[in-house]
Amino acid sequence: MANEHGQKWDRCLADSAVKIATGLGVGIVFSVLFFKRRTWPVAFGSGVGLGMGYSNCQQDFRSPYQLHGHRVKVSKSNTS
Repeated sequence: MANEHGQKWDRCLADSAVKIATGLGVGIVFSVLFFKRRTWPVAFGSGVGLGMGYSNCQQDFRSPYQLHGHRVKVSKSNTS
């Protein structure tokens, strides 16, 4: 159980970091290209990334029986 909890935290932090960095990058691009180097697109993009990461983490911790990328093998003796 503790190992599964640690894996969820690892996935959560990695997913959040990717989403925040992507939002930050998109915000910088929009700031430079469309909004005359204003700072609010950068903050908005980072906030959206943080919100998406938080939402995904919340769903991951609330679904205790969801398997993430593990292959479940069914033995022939268990099938009816």
